[in-house]
Amino acid sequence: MKKVGRSGAKSAPPRTVFQIPAVQALLFQISSLFIVLLLAYSLAAVTDWSMNVLVAASLQGVIAAGLSWWRGLAPWWLLIQLLFLPVLLLTLTLQWSPFIFLAAFLVLLFLYWSTFRTQVPYYPSRLSTWQAVAGLLPSEQKISFIDIGSGLGGLVLSLARQRPDSRFIGIEIAPLPWLVSSVRARLYGSTARFERGDYGRLDFADYDVVFAYLSPAAMPALWRKAKAEMRSGSLLLSYEFIIPEAAPDIVLSPDSSGVQLYGWRI
Repeated sequence: MKKVGRSGAKSAPPRTVFQIPAVQALLFQISSLFIVLLLAYSLAAVTDWSMNVLVAASLQGVIAAGLSWWRGLAPWWLLIQLLFLPVLLLTLTLQWSPFIFLAAFLVLLFLYWSTFRTQVPYYPSRLSTWQAVAGLLPSEQKISFIDIGSGLGGLVLSLARQRPDSRFIGIEIAPLPWLVSSVRARLYGSTARFERGDYGRLDFADYDVVFAYLSPAAMPALWRKAKAEMRSGSLLLSYEFIIPEAAPDIVLSPDSSGVQLYGWRI
């Protein structure tokens, strides 16, 4: 299974550190803190009313989320900004052991790894998507297929089981999903292979089909790489996310969710 938005891809690197979404989110939280402090002191001076901590934390989250929306950060950042401080206060109130936070941090670190840089979170694809992809693969020849940002490896394992004549590879930059997919391949005795790394270092000319389930932020860079490297007659597939500057040759709806699978013939 692949979890959306997907951690194993690489988008074009930010030109400055302040263009990294995680840095922007942190700056918005700091700015919101000063705004809330100024507002609280002003209200106390004028009305003699003291803002309690929970109200202040919630207001800071609303302001940070608003700034994130204004600057065009991805939707998941809005939710993080809104809930970060209230959830932090809640956990402090419950007096949880610090080891819980350490364990949670390590799991998230190895799951999402460089998401702060790539802007590609962990997205899941479905069985219906795997079936739709299988139906698009050339049946009359052996192929070389790669899933860039392969997550837990569900798509690659499924295709390798259906097409033992061909080569199916997944590449994933986050350690935990890569480890899980590699273990699954060994346990199932699959011919699928999983590599840990950045797809930006691959040569797409080595593959007949490239499949991506990334994020809107990664699509322009993916298209530039595909045009520069993929061979004539090869196929680029993207689940859910369109390439803004290139009309797709294939548009399929694998299931009733309305999420589409796009294809570009190179």
